[in-house]
Amino acid sequence: MTNQDQKKYTYRVEPHFSGYRLDQIAAEIFDEFSRARLQQWIKSGQLIVDGSSRKPKDKLIGGETLELSVVLEPEERWLAQDIALDCVYSDEHIIVINKPADLVVHPGAGVPDGTLLNALLYHYPELASLPRAGIVHRLDKQTSGLMVVARSLLAHTSLVQQLQGRSLGREYEAIVMGELTGGGRVDKPIGRHPNNRIKMAVLEKNASAKEAITHYRLLKRFPRYTHVACKLETGRTHQIRVHMAHIKHPLVGDPVYLGRQQWLAGTSARLKSVLGSFSRQALHAKKLTLIHPSHQQELSWETPLPEDMKNLLSELELEKQNNKETHQ
Repeated sequence: MTNQDQKKYTYRVEPHFSGYRLDQIAAEIFDEFSRARLQQWIKSGQLIVDGSSRKPKDKLIGGETLELSVVLEPEERWLAQDIALDCVYSDEHIIVINKPADLVVHPGAGVPDGTLLNALLYHYPELASLPRAGIVHRLDKQTSGLMVVARSLLAHTSLVQQLQGRSLGREYEAIVMGELTGGGRVDKPIGRHPNNRIKMAVLEKNASAKEAITHYRLLKRFPRYTHVACKLETGRTHQIRVHMAHIKHPLVGDPVYLGRQQWLAGTSARLKSVLGSFSRQALHAKKLTLIHPSHQQELSWETPLPEDMKNLLSELELEKQNNKETHQ
């Protein structure tokens, strides 16, 4: 093994983890690794607390320093597959991808291949030696837009730290149900829905829920719908979708948090037809900002809305103009 195969992390445990088990905290902090793998590293002494070995079930109080030192091995179980990628930027350390809707990011239950990860391994074979082929954050299958992928160990460490430190900027655009009158901030913890395991939910009195903060601002208001921009302060699963549904403005087309398409009173037959054929949540990761892992300069990328969202906005504008003419 070369020195480049050795990966080291250092993390100071935040106070809100007080009372949590070591393996639970490790799973939150080092979420690019599986819990089983982390538990094994704790048992083998590769993940230590304040310089000493501990048991996975030991509870921490906050303020401790975790050190993880491991040798990374290629993930041979994942296939490299020739799947087209829209790469908007790449260098020796990072790759920025414009992910289309309908592409799963990572193999999982029921999706063994055909994912972004499989495509990355084909186009960038060196990613096989990085955790999850360099993927440090995800987009939902039906969410389009920008993602950054680490191409080196230096970049992987830096990007994970930027995500944990909330300095990696992610801005989205969405089309939601109802007419918002202005922007706002949703600060509500998110956890796994207690009765439906495929859903997340706002859980205000549940210790397992994670802090989640979303900022949103109005871009354009239409009759019965609103085009908004959302900025993540945290990055929880389904965060924008859950938070917007929580404030009674679910995303258009969201199969989980909106359910069956709803027709708001007064919607024209033409717009109903367009909305009925919109087959995903209207959410696009439009802008990505980060500090480059090597030269430490801030970089930013933007990508235009995909055609399906552009078409939907055009139809909403047409509906708005027709309503004006009707009431003149």
